[in-house]
Amino acid sequence: MALTDAILRPLRALRAAYLPLLMVYFAYGALGLIDVTRDLWVKESLSFTPAELAGIGVWLTLPWTVKMVFGQLVDSVPILGSQRKSYVLIGGGCTAAGLVVLAGAAGQWITVAGPDALFVAGALLIVLGTVIQDVVADAMSTEVVSRTGQDGKPRPEKSVRAELGMVQVLGRLALSAGILAVAGLSGWLATIFSRETVFLIGLVIPAISVTGIFLYRGEAAERRPLDWRILGGGIAFGAVVAALALGRVPFSQEIIFIVSMAVICAMLVLVTRDLDRKARMAIVYSAIIIFAFRATPSVGDGYFWWTLDVLKFDAAFYGHLRQTAAVLALVGMWAFSKQLTDYSVTKTLFWLTVAGTVLSLPNVGLYYGLAAWTEAHFGFGARTIAVVDAAASSPFAQLSMIPLLSLIAFYAPEGRRATWFALMASLMNMALVAGQLQTKYLNEIFAVGRGDYAALGPLLVIVLAAGFVIPVAAIALFGRKV
Repeated sequence: MALTDAILRPLRALRAAYLPLLMVYFAYGALGLIDVTRDLWVKESLSFTPAELAGIGVWLTLPWTVKMVFGQLVDSVPILGSQRKSYVLIGGGCTAAGLVVLAGAAGQWITVAGPDALFVAGALLIVLGTVIQDVVADAMSTEVVSRTGQDGKPRPEKSVRAELGMVQVLGRLALSAGILAVAGLSGWLATIFSRETVFLIGLVIPAISVTGIFLYRGEAAERRPLDWRILGGGIAFGAVVAALALGRVPFSQEIIFIVSMAVICAMLVLVTRDLDRKARMAIVYSAIIIFAFRATPSVGDGYFWWTLDVLKFDAAFYGHLRQTAAVLALVGMWAFSKQLTDYSVTKTLFWLTVAGTVLSLPNVGLYYGLAAWTEAHFGFGARTIAVVDAAASSPFAQLSMIPLLSLIAFYAPEGRRATWFALMASLMNMALVAGQLQTKYLNEIFAVGRGDYAALGPLLVIVLAAGFVIPVAAIALFGRKV
């Protein structure tokens, strides 16, 4: 009976009003259609090292940290009378433009700059379009849940919190469904079509989110005057980021990280002044733990290159891996929807950290010859290990987001929901910047290049240890205060 309830719970919670925002999240996940092609194109045709790619990843993460600018605009500045549809259309246009730039670079019919520069420009446009649409979807995720019942009286807090949590679960499920829909297809397309053609096929993805927003009937969202402290501060911050990036200032990424954290935290203080102290502190400690969980480094592109050159994985196999991971991620979130909406942030992230660390061990083992041992004793090798590892570890990235998203949605202040969500999301995305910076440093210390993988083993071990120690330390220090 419990199993049946777990399976049917998301279906029973689904409402027609949720469909537009779920289509935006679905399209976000479906952008993975170009992932295998893009990664192979980078290795085959571009000149970046893994350390340089990690540095580029820092720049590509930064648009997520100025979500408060878009949040303010979505809350306060209608375009052609719209606070929702117009911004989704603008975001879709940016994503489409980015895909065209990548296609032009791969096909060599856009030549205003070199392919390396065009790759960065195209990727940045795609990220910008995704950020704009995500801001709108976040705002809608709080608006589709009514705070009052049919009798006009306030609904119980527990009921509202649970429904908001379920909307976040459904959003992550839609995202995972998008990933699942294109995971295997991404490898197949990379095998039979040119890089240019796959990027052009990707234009179908922004069309999905744009189509979904026309089903939305919530344009009468509450509107507030512009808060120039937040909008002006966000614009000024964006200008500083652009100046540092274009001016090639030494340690520009580190300077931007410090300034970003100061700006975002100051804006959060402004927005949360109306909350009581207990609520503010619950958010603070939860955010610290989430920040630590997301601020862990990754190995970088060197491991992907090693699997291509040494293990002889190919585009089709990577499509199969992504398909397997996407299926299990969807099943995992579906099966644990009750736990994700009912359990504490601390408990959820602790067990996700432990499980994630254990499930990362096969990747380290592959480098140190695990495949040869399993082949000799059990008859299966590297590809089987990779499939099992992808299947086992796939749900965790999305599962970790749901508890904090639910908490953010619950405390979203009326009239500032897009701004509030954007600020908290900016803070969480600063954690990804911290992780990317650590990835860059580690790849500079343990340099991995095309065909030179001697330093990859120690890099894998250090990343594994950091992925466990950083979040567990935060949970030990602040977990009891949440």
